[in-house]
Amino acid sequence: MASSRIQATVRQLSKTYKKKTRFEIGIASELPTAYKKFWREWKVLKPAAVHFIPQEGKWKRDEITGETLPVQNIPIPLKYPAEIHEGIWGGEAVIKGFQKRDRNSRRVPHYWVPVLKRTVVKSEVLNTHLSVTVTGRTIKLINDHYGFDHYLLKTPACDLVSMLALKLKKQILTELMNGCPRHANNPEKQKSVYEEYKTYLSSYTPEEIEWYGLTWYEALNKVAKLKEAANKPVPLKHMYRKKLIEKLQEKESQSDSSTSDIALVADWNILTYK
Repeated sequence: MASSRIQATVRQLSKTYKKKTRFEIGIASELPTAYKKFWREWKVLKPAAVHFIPQEGKWKRDEITGETLPVQNIPIPLKYPAEIHEGIWGGEAVIKGFQKRDRNSRRVPHYWVPVLKRTVVKSEVLNTHLSVTVTGRTIKLINDHYGFDHYLLKTPACDLVSMLALKLKKQILTELMNGCPRHANNPEKQKSVYEEYKTYLSSYTPEEIEWYGLTWYEALNKVAKLKEAANKPVPLKHMYRKKLIEKLQEKESQSDSSTSDIALVADWNILTYK
């Protein structure tokens, strides 16, 4: 009887218990909504299919047996090495799998690595050329978007993946928010560049641009520094000095008022004697 009550209690608690997310633990609970929006775009949204062709619809028919089967678009597991953050790979990554190199031999582990190349890209907003490591798909996407800046600004964070691309995107948005000051020497060029790219600012607020492109630990470190600056202790000597200055100013004002009263009385006495 007691065991059945315990099981019923456990079932009831399991229904009401909600596991805490990373934004509800410790100092992470103080992260602003702007960073949560970026995190959702970077880690929660599903990236575009790069290494497989997704099938449309919910059901498909087998051409041989005629059996109706559900469509399962399961993405291939990808490996993201540290080197991916030093370049812009266009959504590509390392694939780990097995390869059967001979019909009579067993399959062996194999890694498929994208072909990387060093190239130079131009950013119109930043008014500079950049030497970055890219893949063939990155170059194709830049050409499809008619420019490096358009590619970064139109592509969500979940498809950019690399920190280099995210930092550049944040820098471009900050430059646009400030009115493209790098083209200050050429006002006509500055105006044309701003008019071409200003539409991207409608998707972000200044606070969202400030928190965009930060890693988890960078965001926590920023929150800690802001909290420390807000609660910075004031040395007692500064407080005592401030109180002393206020008292001296108060005494000075009182002495000035008393001398002015004495002068008025003296003037009045002179006038009465005359």
